[in-house]
Amino acid sequence: MTRRFLFVLGSSRSDGNTELLARAAAEQLPADVEQRWIGLAAHPLPDFEDLRHDSDHVRPTEGDVALLLDATLAATDIVIASPLYWYSVSAHAKRYLDYWSGWLRTPGLDFRKTLAGRTLWGVTALADEETEVADPLIGTLNNSAAYLGMRFGGVLLGNGSKPGDVLKDAEALTRAKTFFAREAPLARFPYETADPAATR
Repeated sequence: MTRRFLFVLGSSRSDGNTELLARAAAEQLPADVEQRWIGLAAHPLPDFEDLRHDSDHVRPTEGDVALLLDATLAATDIVIASPLYWYSVSAHAKRYLDYWSGWLRTPGLDFRKTLAGRTLWGVTALADEETEVADPLIGTLNNSAAYLGMRFGGVLLGNGSKPGDVLKDAEALTRAKTFFAREAPLARFPYETADPAATR
């Protein structure tokens, strides 16, 4: 299958450090790899309504929900590019992941079956020098991938607070050059592996 990357931008501003780092990594992808970029601030999702015990799940046919659903189903690789907000993904990114719960229960989508075996990646910029503070974000993405039987390529970390700071992070830019070239293992919950750090 031809690889198709969906970059889901979770920042509340455009051209932020996380997006700059994601674009630096994306520049290394082969020319025949399709890239689609969707900013959640420009395509805001309504608050998620939990209908898991109801029977009125219907596939959206218009608007931003339909746009993101169709793009998600079409992607072989999904990249959640979210700044580290309060030690996890942004509100925009979390709401997008919440919608996965509804799509799992929408008749005719086969959401879990479609995403199984595909790859989830993460990109984040954080202001803290200690990268361990991003562990909750990494855990959110890894466990989401594990739940759906996806592969997890890990999270590309960069340091930056003020706009453009991440471009001064030489180590992050070096990691970006080969980030998407790595073989992504099947995601596992931490209790399924003896080495939780292996999912990073």
